[in-house]
Amino acid sequence: MISHPSRHCTVELQALPSRIGQVRRIVCAHLRYWHLDALIDRAALGVTELLTNVHRHAQPDKTCTVEIELLFDRLTVSVRDNDSRLPTVGQADTLSTGGRGLALIAAVSESWGARPEDSGGKVVWFTLPAPSSAESLPSRPVYGATTTGPFPGRELEPQGAAPVREHAPVRSALAG
Repeated sequence: MISHPSRHCTVELQALPSRIGQVRRIVCAHLRYWHLDALIDRAALGVTELLTNVHRHAQPDKTCTVEIELLFDRLTVSVRDNDSRLPTVGQADTLSTGGRGLALIAAVSESWGARPEDSGGKVVWFTLPAPSSAESLPSRPVYGATTTGPFPGRELEPQGAAPVREHAPVRSALAG
């Protein structure tokens, strides 16, 4: 299921390798639609790493929800799964091909963190600073984009939407 009021998108999925690429493309498409092209590479890397962690580590199943939300000047990307174990930043050696996902997220994001959910699962999230709307408008036409404006009338909380949750910034142990 995909829901997408103006600046919010939620995707529910099984974190399987074939689905990870699909969700990455959905995230990239939304960021293009929101005129946030400058955030695409970092958001795509982060969501790929979080979904890969669900695929590799989450128990008892791989069901998860990806949420992206643009609120004022901050993009928050989060992945919710059913495993209550909170992730830790791995200490991969120089020859290792894995174990660097959270370190990469810490390196490319403004802040990141993880929190347990009352339902028994957890949410792992990261934030990216969004350029102001004037900075994010394209200098040339975007084919397929709306001509009525970049952000059609959206109130802060559309009817029926869950209240906006504020995420306290959490810095990585790598940040010192």
